[in-house]
Amino acid sequence: MTNVSFYDYSKLNVEEKAALLRRSETDISSFVERVAPILEAVRTEGDKALARFGREFDKADITEANLKVTEAEFDAAFKLVDASVIESIKFGIDNIRKFHEEQKPEAMWLKEIRPGAFAGDRFTPIQSVALYVPRGKGSFPSVTMMTSVPAAVAGVPNLAIVTPPARDGSVDGATLVAARLAGVETVYKVGGAQAVAAVAYGTETVKPALKIVGPGSPWVVAAKRSLSGVIDTGLPAGPSEVMILADDTVHGGLAALDLLIEAEHGADSSAYLVTHSRRVAEEALAALPEHWTKMTEQRVAFSKAVLTGKTGGVVLTSSIEESYEFVNAYAPEHLELLSEEPFIHLGHITEASEILMGTHTPVSIANFSLGPNAVLPTSRWARTFGPLSVADFVKRSSVGFVTASAYPEFARHSHNLAIYEGFSSHALAVSPVRDAYLKKGART
Repeated sequence: MTNVSFYDYSKLNVEEKAALLRRSETDISSFVERVAPILEAVRTEGDKALARFGREFDKADITEANLKVTEAEFDAAFKLVDASVIESIKFGIDNIRKFHEEQKPEAMWLKEIRPGAFAGDRFTPIQSVALYVPRGKGSFPSVTMMTSVPAAVAGVPNLAIVTPPARDGSVDGATLVAARLAGVETVYKVGGAQAVAAVAYGTETVKPALKIVGPGSPWVVAAKRSLSGVIDTGLPAGPSEVMILADDTVHGGLAALDLLIEAEHGADSSAYLVTHSRRVAEEALAALPEHWTKMTEQRVAFSKAVLTGKTGGVVLTSSIEESYEFVNAYAPEHLELLSEEPFIHLGHITEASEILMGTHTPVSIANFSLGPNAVLPTSRWARTFGPLSVADFVKRSSVGFVTASAYPEFARHSHNLAIYEGFSSHALAVSPVRDAYLKKGART
């Protein structure tokens, strides 16, 4: 049996517990240095650099002339993709749209703060957003669905997908199907750090965007950090993470099954089973070899790399309270509360991007079709960020309106504070000087 990492949490010292919280991308300084010349090349060379990097990094048949997906390629995708897959994409998009329509804020609200004085918020869509859809370890029409649908619901007028091309220069067919069904018709065959640079600076083919969202590799994360002063890089979504909190009401084999869901993404992922039940821990360890016999060779290799390394494994705690402690300290991207009575645990969890409850809600369902967004903050950013939502595609403007009758009281208090803070122009604007102009009225 493969030597899966096993930790007895209560016996770990402070440093060892801190080590469990580290992700593969915690320190990406080396990637920041390596992406710098890529970003500069795209800024100065445009399409020429994108085509060159596509051939060099993706080994793809890419030229400056075929960086953008054509209408014919979109049409062909609907013929190439199996009807059952298209049906599942439609099912997922329908649920994702229903969920995100419930999130959409009213266009404007205005409340009377005091008699004659009104204040509120107005929401308008961001004018242009790029959606990053990764491909390096597989094809992800689900990410296309999760990024495109809330953007369309928000009403973003200019949407574009950037995604790495295959070796033949094509884009995954299901990704194109999902894009069109979600309402996105602009797709560029470019990925990695160069894709972030392309939508930040713009090239001859790629139009610049105001914001980019979507998960990616450490290369993409590094590029986003480097260009955060040029383009809004949205929530920090890096390599996949999952934590399975299992109590003693479930079988450990089930916990092992769900532990593998995100672990199979690759060696840079993170996956922990945390339980206070030694029985569950032992059953999980015993079940993993059998589960691996039913997976593809590549996914077995990826998940073993995670579960035998330093970013995954089984954590045995001394109590359910200690399990809560570890979960909240870790602040995972995906969290399953694997229990016959999951709601008794929910109130103890404060730090998690996504919380999936019960034995019938595995991450698989949430990733593809349940409705809540599966683009989630990683690397403990769940402590301050939430999942991708309609709110990420709109901007908020404050609205204020003070009537003539309410003005004097507001002016008096504002004048007092302006004088105290030493801002004479602030004070002047609400002084008798304004009153004099208001009495004169508009010139005719």
